[in-house]
Amino acid sequence: MTTEAHTVVVGAGIVGVSTAIWLRRAGVQVTLLDRDAPGQGTSYGNAGVLANCSMVPVTVPGLILKGPRYALDPNFPLFLRWSYLPKLLPWLLKYLAHANDAETRRIAHGLTPIVGDGADQHKALSAGTGAADWVVESDYTFAYATRAAFEADSYVWDLRREAGFEPEILDGDAARDYEPNLGPAVDCLAVMKDHGFIRDPGGYVMALAEEFQRLGGTFRKADVRDFSFTDGKVRAVETTTGPIPCTDVVLATGVWSKPLMKRLGLTIPLESERGYHVVYEDATGGPAMPIMVAAGKFVATPMAAGLRCAGVVEFGGLEAGPSAAPFALLRREVAKAFPRLQAKAELEWQGHRPAPADSLPLIGQVGGTGVYVGFGHHHIGLTGGPKTGRLLAQLMTGQKPNLDMAPYDPARFAS
Repeated sequence: MTTEAHTVVVGAGIVGVSTAIWLRRAGVQVTLLDRDAPGQGTSYGNAGVLANCSMVPVTVPGLILKGPRYALDPNFPLFLRWSYLPKLLPWLLKYLAHANDAETRRIAHGLTPIVGDGADQHKALSAGTGAADWVVESDYTFAYATRAAFEADSYVWDLRREAGFEPEILDGDAARDYEPNLGPAVDCLAVMKDHGFIRDPGGYVMALAEEFQRLGGTFRKADVRDFSFTDGKVRAVETTTGPIPCTDVVLATGVWSKPLMKRLGLTIPLESERGYHVVYEDATGGPAMPIMVAAGKFVATPMAAGLRCAGVVEFGGLEAGPSAAPFALLRREVAKAFPRLQAKAELEWQGHRPAPADSLPLIGQVGGTGVYVGFGHHHIGLTGGPKTGRLLAQLMTGQKPNLDMAPYDPARFAS
């Protein structure tokens, strides 16, 4: 591809910015679009972990039987706005259809290449840029109440081991020596080496966007309404500030991609997995490295602003504002895990993670339209963003990725 080609990347989260940088490094003229500043959407509010080992989907065997009980338990970190259930049901039935061993293994095999080298992909993306200072190499630790609780999670850990991720197990005093600020509610740790985290995800994506512009890329604030085609090929992006001519497009707008995909003839079973976080500003008494607390299904990550505790799943669509109950449960679980935690203030955030029914991201071209997509990463978007961007840039510049792209083909949702 020559510099005469012009690509428009829609969405300035981690996937879009990564794609834009790799395309600029390949010499492509790129305009990056977003309705907000870079890194202010879903990419802003994640747990910040570069979770290489998070390649097992939520839809493991047994979820169909356990799910209703979880949704009715006020102390389990799964919430449902019941008024939204009629709209959610078609997606939910498709989602639960994958909760069996064969599908779980298929999805895990598909996710592994996207996230398995995530920390290295972030280093390659940010090396030599102002964003590199935000990237920290670290362990990623899973905290359990007991060794028995860890062993009860053996199905997931066996899949991780098969993918090459072997934990170091610490019990009792060894667990407390590793992380002294853990409370008595935790007695077993599964420690994963060679992972990492981002000290400020929003600031990191903003710094990457600045690097993109330093490389000669253009950023524009605009909302995308539609695409214009000539003979089946995209020729312009229609925005609130006018049309932008282009030779191809990347759609990386997370859960907001669904209506634009419908204009391309694809109905994507995509829902918002509403996520929550609380930042404990200038915190003391928290962990030194990211910890996933299994009982509360939240991740505690030390960041520049303080300790960010992110997690909880809520289904309730894109329109409703934050709910009080997820924040209350998150705070209770944080207090149990880190009883010595103190902070100057607490900041709340709620956002939208893009959850396709089959838990696999969409990466590739929509037919021969010149519209490429990179969205649907569920809860592993930060980890998998740079790899997704690199793959899209390879596809768009005529290179052949060293990876079977079939699992991510958007055509799998063609009727």
